[in-house]
Amino acid sequence: MSDKEFDVIVFGATSFVGQIVCEYLHNEYQDDALRWAAAGRSEAKLRELQNRLGATDDTMPLRIADAADGDSLAALCRQTRVMISTVGPYALYGEPMVKACVETGTDYCDLTGETQWIQRMVETYSEQAETTGARIVHCCGFDSIPSDLGVLFLQQAAQSEFGAPCTNVKMRVKAMRGGASGGTIASLINVIREASKDPALRKALANPYAICPESFRPKTRQHNVKSAEFDSDFNAWVAPFVMAAINTRVVHRSNALAGGAWGEGFRYDEAVLTGKGLKGRMGALSMAAGIGGLMVGGAIPPTRWLLERFVLPKPGEGPSKDEQLNGFFDLRFIGRTERNEVVKVKVTGDRDPGYGSTAKMLTHAALCLGETSREQRAGGIWTPATAMGETLIERLSLHAGLTFERS
Repeated sequence: MSDKEFDVIVFGATSFVGQIVCEYLHNEYQDDALRWAAAGRSEAKLRELQNRLGATDDTMPLRIADAADGDSLAALCRQTRVMISTVGPYALYGEPMVKACVETGTDYCDLTGETQWIQRMVETYSEQAETTGARIVHCCGFDSIPSDLGVLFLQQAAQSEFGAPCTNVKMRVKAMRGGASGGTIASLINVIREASKDPALRKALANPYAICPESFRPKTRQHNVKSAEFDSDFNAWVAPFVMAAINTRVVHRSNALAGGAWGEGFRYDEAVLTGKGLKGRMGALSMAAGIGGLMVGGAIPPTRWLLERFVLPKPGEGPSKDEQLNGFFDLRFIGRTERNEVVKVKVTGDRDPGYGSTAKMLTHAALCLGETSREQRAGGIWTPATAMGETLIERLSLHAGLTFERS
């Protein structure tokens, strides 16, 4: 993969999802075909993980680095072709590693779903990454690989069948099973906390083109499912999808980085299907109320403290092994061309979306990026679809339990 000591280093290896990534790498790559290491700030915790997995210094080398020590991060980056970071909330702890990767020309993948942080990374490091050759790819988990690659797959089908892109696309969560980890909740609460104090940030978060280049900021009005709605395309009620806030932004950035290949008037929205009739409507109303309550509660300091202390999972906590193995997701997409020609596709995963599937998506995104030459994709801050595209779709289908198919 490269002439560096390692092909991949997992930084934040003892985080909840970092442990799952390391376990996956340890189980799947014991034949010396891949050189990888686990990294973090606590050698004791890394040793504990190594022992739990039955690994050794030969099969799972350990490296010590601290997100607060830029020199240690730069030294870590110089040892690897690709850096995986699972150190979140990224808005609090993620920038030093991005900075180190950009400065050393090291490729990078993460799991952030924090729009405001991605916007800051794009503004701060895009030009330097283009110069050093570092490929920075955010959102390589459930947010936002299935959405980003699902839209790409749909658009390829539209071009193949109709010779034109779909200018209006919807994604609907048909079914999903899996729990949330404390790390994900902490990231969400941090976004709410920051937005509650900063009107400019709230405005930026409401902008569907917030992470698009300044040169691509269409004025097309985007639909945003904020409450219970009836969707005639699916003949069912829908509710807001909490991941839509980041997924839609990533999809629009992909369109922008592709030169507006799907049109400046391209529209995209996401929601959760709750069913038909009164039951579906009540389900949509209940889900919308729950999400709204979390957002409001997270914005009020005393309520936020109570939620974090007594209700929500804490960082390091998450779904059990059985919950991960028995989880799944099923996403449905429908797109229409300007001539009202219809394309339908579905994307599924065979593990819980937030952790079992996310760990595999993140791992294979990093491996795929490492195998993508600089001639194929130069340095810069990319999305999964624009960095790796169809190659990543194929890899995830072969190795990560995802399916992409017409429906």
